[in-house]
Amino acid sequence: MDSGNCAWSRKNQLLRHYHDTEWGVPEHDDRKLFEHLTLEVMQCGLNWELMLKKREIFRRNFAGFDPYRLAGFTENDIASALADREMIRSRRKIEAVVANARAFLTLQKEYGSFSSWLWSFTQGRMRIYASHEHAMPASNELSERISRELKKKGFRFVGSITVYSMLQACGIVNDHERTCPRFKEVMQTIETEWLEC
Repeated sequence: MDSGNCAWSRKNQLLRHYHDTEWGVPEHDDRKLFEHLTLEVMQCGLNWELMLKKREIFRRNFAGFDPYRLAGFTENDIASALADREMIRSRRKIEAVVANARAFLTLQKEYGSFSSWLWSFTQGRMRIYASHEHAMPASNELSERISRELKKKGFRFVGSITVYSMLQACGIVNDHERTCPRFKEVMQTIETEWLEC
């Protein structure tokens, strides 16, 4: 594996593929953004590699990450997901995903799309923080602000750390290591804002 890539991606091929094809790429599709959010919700307290391994199991139990279908989930649907032996069987997390789908649809109606709402926090720009080159935080002011707003809108399991991970995943924050080829590659199609903090 390329030693220039982000250190966390060198562990195995699953992480490498995710890093090379998805992590940090600016995402504007609402369905994919909802998938990012759902994976981060399910990840709380667990490791990211496990989320990637379970992704297709989540897809199976969460109606293909379709918020419209998830919003209509009943107690029977939740019970079915909990009965799946391959599933992460946390009732609170599964209920949070369903609640988030409903909140997601409400937000879409209010703002036109989840993407336009989310990207409005950075005026549509990808952010790069100078200080992250030497010490990457678990959260920051931006993720704290978005977390507060999501909670006000009825989203669950969206603490500042969870939100920050989502911002990294969907390309709002570029936290690729400066020596990683992907650091520059993910910036090719979007206006970028460098912050000296």
